[in-house]
Amino acid sequence: MADHFRALVIEDRDGKPVGGFKNLTFADLPDHDVLVEVQFSTLNYKDGLAVSGKGRIARRLPMVAGVDLAGIVVESRNPDWKPGDKVAVNGWGMSETEWGGYTRFQRLKPEWLTRLPDAFSLEQSMAIGTAGYTAALAIHALELWGKIKTGEVLVTGAAGGVGSVAITLLARRGYKVTASTGRPQTHDYLASLGATGFVDRTELSEKGGALQKERWAGAIDSVGSTTLANILAQTIQSGAVAACGLAGGADLPATVMPHILRGVALLGINSVTAPHSERDKAWAILSESLDLNHLTAMTTVEPLSNLPQLAQDIVAGKIRGRVVIDVAK
Repeated sequence: MADHFRALVIEDRDGKPVGGFKNLTFADLPDHDVLVEVQFSTLNYKDGLAVSGKGRIARRLPMVAGVDLAGIVVESRNPDWKPGDKVAVNGWGMSETEWGGYTRFQRLKPEWLTRLPDAFSLEQSMAIGTAGYTAALAIHALELWGKIKTGEVLVTGAAGGVGSVAITLLARRGYKVTASTGRPQTHDYLASLGATGFVDRTELSEKGGALQKERWAGAIDSVGSTTLANILAQTIQSGAVAACGLAGGADLPATVMPHILRGVALLGINSVTAPHSERDKAWAILSESLDLNHLTAMTTVEPLSNLPQLAQDIVAGKIRGRVVIDVAK
């Protein structure tokens, strides 16, 4: 193993968090029990905010960015993990309070690691990444609610990472999927994943009534704010909405009317610290229902060196589908 390796590190520059490349040594890494040689990471909206400096994601600096990683165990002081084990890590505070995946090597706590399912390669696990794993968590929550077997299921931010994976999973599991996007040029792409209807995002982003015409049996929303308020107001009796993002804002200008008059449920999805029991169910859904041809079609692989520009692009809404980061390039 080389003594030095490259990482994308967020540091304080004149009071602002700024991401840049830096050479690290093993002595720089946290003193955790499992050393992983990272093969791939991925690009999520949160990563874009962190690397671009447009969101204060990192709570302590310096911080190696990247909320996901996949790689091979090199050393372990924990009996549950041995050299050669293939692992994936999603969340657990990486890129916020813990050093993350934009590095060739990382030391990690053993309880953060997920043993990679046989169905996926290391690269495929990062094509899924936090976005796809979050989509699976949302579907698991909706299915636990158990009242959305018939009717339309809406997916917002449909051309993004969470949306793309959610559409293909829902379609493979027999749901009728409607995609909400502000990019009409992606309709053919979304239809190829399984979407059968489309809603322009502007229809959901303008302020509406507390109760609106019932339409959605369920929804997966990564936008928040007025969009989420409108979705709740349009959800049918006993339907449910899984909320997993805030690309449109962290506020929720809604009323209790859909909840107390229609029994609509708002299900919060926390992918960062979800227990392994929920993570295992999410990965089981992915193993059962993710079309690998669809995964390939929605994924591009980019070198680590392109991350600064990619971060700007995803925050600006220019990224379609999933981006895998090859940390060796």
